Amino acid sequence: MQSSPTSRDLNADRVLVILCTYNEAQNIRLMIEAIHEEVPHADILVVEDNSPDGTGQIVDELTLTLPFLKVMHRAGKLGLGTATRAGLWQAVEEDYTFAVVLDADFSHHPAYMPSLIDAMDRADVAVGSRYVEGGGVVGWSWKRHAMSRLINFWARLMLGLSTLDNSGSYRCYRVSLLRNIDFSRFRAKGYAIQEELMYRCRVAGARFVEVPIVFEDRVRGASKITSQEGYTAVYLMLNFGLKRLFGIQP
Repeated sequence: MQSSPTSRDLNADRVLVILCTYNEAQNIRLMIEAIHEEVPHADILVVEDNSPDGTGQIVDELTLTLPFLKVMHRAGKLGLGTATRAGLWQAVEEDYTFAVVLDADFSHHPAYMPSLIDAMDRADVAVGSRYVEGGGVVGWSWKRHAMSRLINFWARLMLGLSTLDNSGSYRCYRVSLLRNIDFSRFRAKGYAIQEELMYRCRVAGARFVEVPIVFEDRVRGASKITSQEGYTAVYLMLNFGLKRLFGIQP
């Protein structure tokens, strides 16, 4: 996969790339190398949930020779939502310009990262989108396609979002926007963090742009998403939607 050409001087901004990991020993080394090849000026933060497969130990070894690499070790499997928030908050505390979040299993290819950062000239959140022209998905069953489409329709209906892809995690955030969001009030602990982040960014006045990506289902390791995560996301969005209806801020 080739990187898309960009007009932005990527070296002009401080960028933190955030990888939230649990049992990604088969992917993590290759992913870090691929990210550094695409955005060599960026720092990379691995938020590691004490993976029993040794992911954390691999990252620790890599930090000895890679000065751009950081690791945040957590006590256990505390959930994607809390891991994402921890990574984004570190970007705020360390005064980065942009924070890029993506999955660590190559379902989100780092080749799209320069285009996401380039899009920040006209947005506060650049969304790697499967559902705009040029985007797509490879390797899904029709049931997973249907569930994803339904979740994204529900997000637009309940949260007042105009973006087509609200459930994916491949995004670039303007850190100055994140400073205006109260991270202590987040409710999602798992995959529903994606929709909640979009909603809270919208309430904070974010401008959104969708950049086409092709999502390719992982080839190494096992997926952690479950049907329960989907039900949790539906309930959380319903809760926010009802509050929005009655003018209650999240």
